[in-house]
Amino acid sequence: MDYFVYILRTSSNTLYIGQTNDLKKRMRQHREKTAKSAKYMRYFKSFELVYSEKQKSRSDALKREAQLKKLTRAKKEELIAAKIL
Repeated sequence: MDYFVYILRTSSNTLYIGQTNDLKKRMRQHREKTAKSAKYMRYFKSFELVYSEKQKSRSDALKREAQLKKLTRAKKEELIAAKIL
């Protein structure tokens, strides 16, 4: 099963990084602000998916998510600019 690591840009221009095995379903959960949505994302009116990458396992996705979260804002923006969805 494939997993995805993704970055969302919120309506307040903050970046949220997460991982999932079903990207469409996860985006819907965030939009609908369901109980399964990330609590952080419920505070924003809207968001945009600005980056995603596929990983082969949940373990790989979790490791990559941790790597991305450690990057500076500038490095995250470079990554987003370099990758077209």
